[in-house]
Amino acid sequence: MFPYKTSIQFDRKSNQPLYLQLSNQIIQFIKNQQLPPNTKLPGSRTLAEQLHVHRKTIVACYEELLLQGWVESIPKKGTFVHRNLPELDQQRLQDEIMVDSKITTGFSFYKNDILPQKPAERKADFMYLDDGISDGRLTPLDEIARTYRRISAKKNVFKHLSYGTTFGNATLREVLVNYLNATRGLYITKDNILITRGSQMGIWLSSQLLLEKEAVIIVGATNYGSADSTFLNQQARLKRVSVDENGLVTDEIETLCKQQPIKAVYLTSHHHHPTTVTLSAKRRIHLLNLAKRYNFAIIEDDYDYDFNYNQAPILPLASHDANGNVIYIGSVCKTVAPVFRIGYLIAPKEFVDEAAKLRGFVDRQGDALLELTFASFIKSGDLDRHIRKVLKIYKQRRDLFCSLLQDELGDFLEFEVPKGGMAVWIQLNTAYSWSTVSEIAKKHQLVIGDWQRYDLANSKHNCIRIGFASYDEIEIQELIRRLKNTLYEVKEME
Repeated sequence: MFPYKTSIQFDRKSNQPLYLQLSNQIIQFIKNQQLPPNTKLPGSRTLAEQLHVHRKTIVACYEELLLQGWVESIPKKGTFVHRNLPELDQQRLQDEIMVDSKITTGFSFYKNDILPQKPAERKADFMYLDDGISDGRLTPLDEIARTYRRISAKKNVFKHLSYGTTFGNATLREVLVNYLNATRGLYITKDNILITRGSQMGIWLSSQLLLEKEAVIIVGATNYGSADSTFLNQQARLKRVSVDENGLVTDEIETLCKQQPIKAVYLTSHHHHPTTVTLSAKRRIHLLNLAKRYNFAIIEDDYDYDFNYNQAPILPLASHDANGNVIYIGSVCKTVAPVFRIGYLIAPKEFVDEAAKLRGFVDRQGDALLELTFASFIKSGDLDRHIRKVLKIYKQRRDLFCSLLQDELGDFLEFEVPKGGMAVWIQLNTAYSWSTVSEIAKKHQLVIGDWQRYDLANSKHNCIRIGFASYDEIEIQELIRRLKNTLYEVKEME
């Protein structure tokens, strides 16, 4: 006789009804073969007395088991574990091993070695270097929340709660058309824009439509790591060209074009990622002419257009594109906060149409209410006011960060003060290595991160990109202190 009284436990503080708690436990006993097929269950009155619950609880439990097919009711005989249940093929393991077995898959699957593993949860009291992200504490949450509530309260909001278009919300597309035409010098219509979940989706969609296996895409000798991973995942061949103080060396691009067919060139023209340099006007014109002559696409990732400290932002290549060669990608994620996954892909209509179709495979549509919120946020001028506010703050942080780097660590590091963006490209003295620095930094509760991603194609330039925008002044001083202690300990080891 199965020991129901000692085997079954109820949590009377749980929100789950007692009959479901009971039925779930009986199901587990059946699966574990403690109650094999054709086992007769106690009568409802008998089991209710044993478990000190109302008989209706037992009746409801048996009805639930009957509905799920775990038991069968035989008139004048009682309730039995279903006779035709197959035996669950499983290995009996100790309880402590069972916990580990849950992370072991029972099937084969494809493991992708190209895409990097995202970092684990962060430890308290540690400082983590980033490669240039905005400070979430400056996000205008009150304005965004008020706008979201106002839109949600409208009587016609329900039409936005069903399935919509893969192009993104029409209102946001119209607002962005007007905004980008005015601020970026573009000449686009709503047909030229697709709303994405940030820049990365735009890069992925472009790679899917442009790059077949072994197709050649040109990138910088130093380049945005996520873009490289996306292209490699598409089995494209990356051809790297040099990057100097004027950006990608377009003469090298021309040489490659003469040698083999080129499908695309990817670049971050405004502030090259990771080095922060700006593509010169001469090279912009040269690149556009090459694209026309050799019929390749230019994927222009304008990830931080709004953050320029010494002069007005330089208009993107897309503003000069008269031949339909440029795919222009941007987002509000960097500007406002990474959590708001709203970006855009701008290209000729036929490319946008195809990208919208493809987007439907991985993301049926965007968040219409959030997209309407940002349409209002942009149209009202709140976005521009936020940009003006954080631009002043980030400039102050850049100046303090670079000043402390020079004063405290000038013997170890070389860098140029960036004209824009949210990070500094820093070269370590060749007497030291970031590998050693990274290990010693952990002792000082400082995490350098994946420094290897900056040494592409065996360039060994000994540089990494360190962001400054996400730290306030006190945090910048503490970060420099920890980095200084780290470097001096490394020096003593030499």
